Amino acid sequence: MKRRGMVHIVDDEPAVRRSLARLLQSAGFGTADYRSGSAFLTAAKAGLSAGCLLLDVRMPGMDGLEVQSRLNELKFSLPVIVMTGHGDVQTAVRAMKAGAADFIEKPVVADVLFMAIEEAQSGGRRMARQREAAQAAERIGTLSPRERQVLEALTAGNSNKMIAYDLNLSVRTVEVHRARMLERLGTHSLAEAVRLMVMATLA
Repeated sequence: MKRRGMVHIVDDEPAVRRSLARLLQSAGFGTADYRSGSAFLTAAKAGLSAGCLLLDVRMPGMDGLEVQSRLNELKFSLPVIVMTGHGDVQTAVRAMKAGAADFIEKPVVADVLFMAIEEAQSGGRRMARQREAAQAAERIGTLSPRERQVLEALTAGNSNKMIAYDLNLSVRTVEVHRARMLERLGTHSLAEAVRLMVMATLA
């Protein structure tokens, strides 16, 4: 199998590191994993010349955003892909503004992960991201004010019931707005809608 590049995995959960390593290795990527941001920073200071970084945002002690800040101070040149949980849109935006090449949501979908890594390693990702952000902003702009409110609440991790209470609507009405919102955006996936919202914020 052709080698597809090196991926450095930083996550505090051993099971997640093992799972990601097996998945990436099965697709031909080389892997190295680190249990903490500080462990990776030690390796980065020693010199890493190839590959990309797959960085979990929420870790005890030094979180992913702090790791990013330290790497920027070190003039770290490898592309960074951050992993976020659902409803962590503000963190994803901060990571992208700090220079992350991309972000993916947990639980990780294999095809999405492989595509993000290959695009990050291929170079020219910044211009592609700018185009993607502009396109996302255009798509988000097609939403009605109420549909956008519902999407913003969903990206914050709120349930349909919570949204209904906050907006003084019935749960059924929220479900209708949610369905129409996804239809306008041209997707059946809430995760993709959240991604569009993050990218639009960067435009």
